[in-house]
Amino acid sequence: MPVWDEECDVLVVGSGAGGMTGAYTAAREGLRVILAEATDRFGGTSAYSGGGMWFPCNAVLRRAGDDDTMEDARDYYRAVVGDRTPRDVQDAYLETGRKLIDYLEQDPGFEFIVYPWPDYYGRVPKARESGRHIMPMSLDGAALGDLRGSLRAALGEERRGQPAPEMLDAGQALIGRFLLALSKMPNAALRLRHELVEFVREGDRVTGAVMETPEGVRRIRAHAGIVVAAGGFEHDAELRARFGVAGDVAGAMGPPGNKGLALKAGMAIGADVDLMDQAWWSPGLMQPDGTASFTLGFDGGIFVDQDGRRFINESLPYDRAGREIIARVKEGRLTLPFWLVYDDRDGGMPPIQFPNLPFAPAEDYRAAGLWRSAPTLSGLADAIGVPADALAATVERHNCHAERGEDPDFERGVEAFDRMFTGGAVPLAPIARPPFHAAAFGLSDLGTKGGMRTDARARVLDGEGRVIPGLYAAGNSMAAVSGEAYPGGGNPIGSSMVFAYLAARDMAAER
Repeated sequence: MPVWDEECDVLVVGSGAGGMTGAYTAAREGLRVILAEATDRFGGTSAYSGGGMWFPCNAVLRRAGDDDTMEDARDYYRAVVGDRTPRDVQDAYLETGRKLIDYLEQDPGFEFIVYPWPDYYGRVPKARESGRHIMPMSLDGAALGDLRGSLRAALGEERRGQPAPEMLDAGQALIGRFLLALSKMPNAALRLRHELVEFVREGDRVTGAVMETPEGVRRIRAHAGIVVAAGGFEHDAELRARFGVAGDVAGAMGPPGNKGLALKAGMAIGADVDLMDQAWWSPGLMQPDGTASFTLGFDGGIFVDQDGRRFINESLPYDRAGREIIARVKEGRLTLPFWLVYDDRDGGMPPIQFPNLPFAPAEDYRAAGLWRSAPTLSGLADAIGVPADALAATVERHNCHAERGEDPDFERGVEAFDRMFTGGAVPLAPIARPPFHAAAFGLSDLGTKGGMRTDARARVLDGEGRVIPGLYAAGNSMAAVSGEAYPGGGNPIGSSMVFAYLAARDMAAER
C-alpha cells in the first residue's frame, strides 16, 4: 500500500476558473479539499482573461430581459460544433451553466453582470447578436487582503510593469471572488508551488497523486477523487510538435506553467485524449521580445499578404481568423509575418482597441522592425517587401469599399461581432492620410484545447471508453466540449467551470 504524506477527499490540480469552481463546490458540499497550483500564483489563464461565461438562459441574463430559449441555444451550438464531440457532453454543458450560476448566486460573494458579446458565428441560425455572455462584477482589490499577493496579475502588470489597479475586473475579479470564498472555508486548503508528478493508481482507481512541493516530494491521497483543471500544454514545444498544434510557444498567451504536466500524467495511466492538434487561436501582434500576442478589436486597417493583397475579413471573430490564417499557411498561400496596413489617423498607432497585452513603447516596435512607415504607399510597400502596384491597387479597392460602407470581397461588417468595436458601424476606414504604416502579425493562441476525454459527468475515460474511477478533468485539461469550434466568448471559461462543478457534485454524491 502507498505511504501517504497527506489525505483529503478531493484534490484539485490547477487554479483557473475551473479549478476554483471545483474546489469551491466540493468544499461547499462538505468534502475536504486541497487545491494545488503548480506555479507561485493562483488564477491560471483565467486571471489574464475577460472572465466571461457563455451560459444560455441564466438568471443574470433573464433579469436583464433576455428572451433566449434553451432550444435556440442548443440549435445554435449544435450547428456550430456538430458531432465532433458527444451529444451528451454538449448537453451537460448547455444545461448546467444556468444551474451553476444559480448555485453561485446563493453565495453573496458572487455577483455577475450582463456583458453583451455577440456569438461568433453570426450567420448561423439562432445566433444572438447580444450573445449569451455574462462576467463577474468588479471587486475591490483591498478585499483580498494578504491574498492579493497570491493572485496572478493581469498581463499589463505582469508583462508590462503597470501598477496594480485598485479595482479587480474581468478574470481578476472572478478568481479573486473564488479565493475569498475558499479562504473562509475551513475544509479547503490552498497550495502554491505544488507541481504534479504522477497519479497513483491502485487497481482500476486513481487514489492520489505525487507532487513536487517546496517541502519536497509529497504523496497526497484523495478519497473521493482528483479534478484536473491545470490548463493546456501550449508552453511545451515538444508536445505541440508531437501533436501538430499550429503556431509555437512564442505565440502562447497562457501562463508559463501551462506545460501539460497533468495531461502527461493522465496519459501515463491510460487516459484517452482527443483534439490534441487544436487550440483557441487568434491573429497575434508581433512583440519586440519575439512573442505574438492575442489581439482583437480592429476598427480600421487591412491585413495584406506577401503579395500585397487582402486575404481575410480583418474583423472576424479571432478563432475563425486564426483558423483561416493556419489554412492559408498550410496551403502555401500565406507567409508569416503578414502586415496590418493603416494610415496616420491615430498618429501612427495601429487601429486596435483591445491588444490585450498593452502596447510597448512605439520605438521598441520600430527598432525591432515590427512597425514600419513611409510617406507614400509605394515606400511602405518597399519597407514591408510587397509589390508596390499590388498594394496600391489593394488600398484603392479598399477605400472604394469604405466609401460605400460595404465589403463585397470579404463581407467585413456583415456579422454583429464585426461591428462590436465600432458602435455598430461597419469597420471600414479609408487608408488615405499619410504617412502610411504597417504592423507585423503572426499567430497567437489562448491555450491548447486538446485534453483527456471525459463523459458527461467529467469522468476521464480510457482508450476503450471506460471510466477511470477517481479521475476527472475540466477546462483545457479536458478535450474541449466545443470540438474544433469556438461558438462564443466565454466558452472556454464557462465549460471549464461547468465540468469542474459536475465533477465535484459527482464526488459529493458518491461520498
